[in-house]
Amino acid sequence: MQFTYKTRGVCSRAIVIELEGQTVVSVKYEGGCNGNTKGISSLVAGMNIGEVINRLEGINCGFKGTSCPDQLAQALKQAKEQNL
Repeated sequence: MQFTYKTRGVCSRAIVIELEGQTVVSVKYEGGCNGNTKGISSLVAGMNIGEVINRLEGINCGFKGTSCPDQLAQALKQAKEQNL
């Protein structure tokens, strides 16, 4: 299952996430810091949704109060709540 999450408060505009059950298959950021977002995507591929949330939620980028990793955690939390 694939879905798109519109980010808030960060440089990236959206995150396209593919899930298979409770596993992250792939993540692609639209915009943002190219190397960092590719690195995040590579690191979380194959991970359990809950583990990704635990590791990334609450990470801040400077004074923004969120970050691209935190936004991925928020997207996955939304997916879990909606049983996607």
